[in-house]
Order: sequence, then structure tokens, then C-alpha cells
Amino acid sequence: MPPLEKKTLFEKIWDSHVVYHETGCPAVLYIDLHLIHEVTSPQAFQGLRERGLPVHRPDRTLATIDHIIPTRGRSLPGFRILDPQASRMVTELRDNCRQWGIELYDLNSEHQGIVHVIGPQIGATQPGMTVVCGDSHTSTHGAMGALAFGIGTSEVEHVLATQCLLQTRPRTMEIRLEGRLQPGVSAKDIILAVIAKIGVSGGVGHVFEYTGSAIRALTMDERMTVCNMSIEGGARAGMIAPDDTTFQYLNGRPSAPNGPAWDAAVAKWRTLPSDDGATFDQAVSLDASRIEPMITYGTNPGMAIPVTGPVPDPAAVADSGQRSALLKALEYMALEPGRSLLGHPIDVVFIGSCTNSRIADLRGAASVLRGRRINPRVRMLVVPGSADVSKQAESEGLAEVFRAAGAEWREPGCSMCIAMNGDELSAGQYCVSTSNRNFEGRQGQGGRTMLASPLTAAACAVTGVVSDVRTLLG
Repeated sequence: MPPLEKKTLFEKIWDSHVVYHETGCPAVLYIDLHLIHEVTSPQAFQGLRERGLPVHRPDRTLATIDHIIPTRGRSLPGFRILDPQASRMVTELRDNCRQWGIELYDLNSEHQGIVHVIGPQIGATQPGMTVVCGDSHTSTHGAMGALAFGIGTSEVEHVLATQCLLQTRPRTMEIRLEGRLQPGVSAKDIILAVIAKIGVSGGVGHVFEYTGSAIRALTMDERMTVCNMSIEGGARAGMIAPDDTTFQYLNGRPSAPNGPAWDAAVAKWRTLPSDDGATFDQAVSLDASRIEPMITYGTNPGMAIPVTGPVPDPAAVADSGQRSALLKALEYMALEPGRSLLGHPIDVVFIGSCTNSRIADLRGAASVLRGRRINPRVRMLVVPGSADVSKQAESEGLAEVFRAAGAEWREPGCSMCIAMNGDELSAGQYCVSTSNRNFEGRQGQGGRTMLASPLTAAACAVTGVVSDVRTLLG
């Protein structure tokens, strides 16, 4: 009898979801969970109408409103979305969900929030699933041991119509992190260090699987932060094998299995981790104990350094293309090569986005702010990722910590991550942000974004300058 093939986590999920594959062509891949929101879905639904097609599996689709909604004033009498285009998109999503029987977490829902926060939070995202959404940071859900990736608007239509997608099989890359994180270092620092090492195109054509003792030690909230930014390293998706941490997180959540179905599900999920001896197409290793608090200095997430390190000098970069990109980035950011960012004045701090708006992120930021005030010249926005997170933060007293420190406590939504509804930077302002992208103008035309962890962001808010959070820790 021939030996059983050794498979990776990705290979197990991919192989079990291929409906049909003709040699030399993309595979037809079945999709277990389709997440939609107000921005990319209206055109897809319109396409269905024009072709006379129904939604094939409305029970496999879940909708929320998150991208373009205001994050304040929603509880006030007479609230309405003032931007006409945003209001129309929200209305269309409501109408489409009503017409086709799709569950929608509307603005007044107890589960409303950022799509990549609520999927795992309610237990809709589960190990072994294929998960897609018309948003690039769908890779977040890979933290649950799922194969999750973003899709375009036309693909949203395809999934609504067929519950399947045409996909070319990606290659695999193991990213192994061994060692113990030092105080003040968090999951956001891990993923910024990874992207700084491999570059923003280092994972193109691959699915990342994060392994090692440092990954196993992370909570589910932290694992989601790591997988969220896999796309910023060029990967199609990021994954972490399910384990007891995953199962404890899922147990009892509204959409998770229960009773005998729970036991059967866990037994199946335990077979998913990569087999001993399974091979990856590429492998990268980092010593987690050597990672410091990280911060970006440029205009892509790969332009990241330890917060104590110097800004790179373009003159020391041999590759002409990389040298030109670095020169352009430093010109936009108005930063000097060779100098430390420590002590650089900032104007805004943003804690939120699908990367860092979960309860663990808010607890971390609050631990730095407790008993302190933010610098008078700094504006700080704290935007929870969902109504559930907001409620929990209120009950734990975290929201009051933020208010007492002088921060703005907001309602759930994408907010300043995509510069919506006035939550944006003015030209020339510096923002230390816990979001995932620092492209030119991402948080406001002419705004300058430095990506960092919630711990680092909170420390910068207190001091008014780029700071090493380790100097504020007890």
C-alpha cells in the first residue's frame, strides 16, 4: 500500500473544495462563506438582475454595513447618512438582502461591525472553510484555519450566482516564528517585521502559513492581526492551523456548531493542521524574541523599521528601482535618511480598522493610556471594530479610559482607515495608525501615515511624538 501523501493545511482545504479541475485551466472552487458589504455588492446584485439570475445560496452569504458609514451620531434621533452616494449604497444593500433573503447586520444590529471582525466574532468563520469577500483584507479569516481571500466585484457576482469561483492554485510559503515576544512587542510588530523582511511582493503567488511557537502563543485576536496583513506582503491569503486556542474561541459563539455537532466539528478540525513532513514551496524564518516595536517610515507597509532604528538611506540601496521608490517615499513623508523617528512630532493617532480594532487591541491601548492624558496637540480616534467589541469595551471601562485620556470614542466602522466621513488627515499631518496601509493619501490627501501597534500608537498619543512604548511600561 503506497504511503499517504503529506499535505499542508492549505492543500487539505483546497483539495476538499475543488468541484472540477481541467488540466491547464483554473479550478472551480466551492465557497463555504461569502461576506458582503455596501461598497462592492450593489454592482454584483445589479449584474444578477440583468442576467435574470437568483442568489444560489443566500444561507451561505452574510452582509454588514461598515465601509462608508459615519462613526459618530448614529444613536441620535433623526440620524441619517448625509453623503448621497453612501446613503444610496446602504439603501441598495438593505433592499438586495431583503429581496434575496440574505442576513444583514444593519446599523442597529447588535452584531454590526467591520466585516472581518464580525465573521470570526459570531462564529461564522470556521476552520477548514473557504471564505471570500469583496475586500482585500479577507485574509484575516485565515487565522481561524480557513482559506480566505479577497475578490473583485465581478467575482462577488459569480459567487452570488453559483457559490463557486474559478481559481488558479497558488504556491505555499511557510513563515515560521520561534521564540518569545518581548514586553511591548505585539502581533502587529510581528507582521510588520515579516513584511519588512520579505517586501511587499515577497509573497506574490503564494499562500502564507504562519507556524512556530511564537504564533501558537498568540490569542485569536492577535492571530487575526497577523493574517490580516498577509495581503500587504503580496500573498493571496494567510493561514494559521487551528488548535485548542481556536476551539476555545469558537465554542459557544452564535453561528458555531453546538451539542453533538460541536464535538464532530472539533474532531474534523483537528485533522486540518499540516502533516509532519509536508513540504512548502518556500520557507522564511524569524526569531520572534529579536523583534522590536515596529513603525513604518514610507509609503508601503514593507517600509518598516524598529522604532529605535534609523530611517534607511537611499544612497545605501543598490537596486535603482528600490532606491528611486525610497527617495520618492521619503520626499512624500518629509523624513531625513539616517535619522531616528524617535521624537518626531505627530498630529493624529488612529486606533481601529480590521487590523487592530478588537477587544485585545483596545485593552492594550488602554493599558498605556490609563491614568495618563494624550498630548494636547494630538487628536486621537478610537474606533471599535464591532458593536459587540464596543459593548464589551464599555462594560470593561475601556471606553472611559479613552475618554478620560482625551481621545474620541467612536461607533464601529472603517473610519480613518479609508478616510471616510471626515475621519481623515489634512495635508502634511502625521498620523500613527493601527490600520494596514500607508499609501500616499490613504488617510487623507497629503496625509502621512506611520503604521504601528496599538501599544506604540497609544504611547505616541501620550508623548505627542514617535515613542518607544517600552519606556512607558511599568
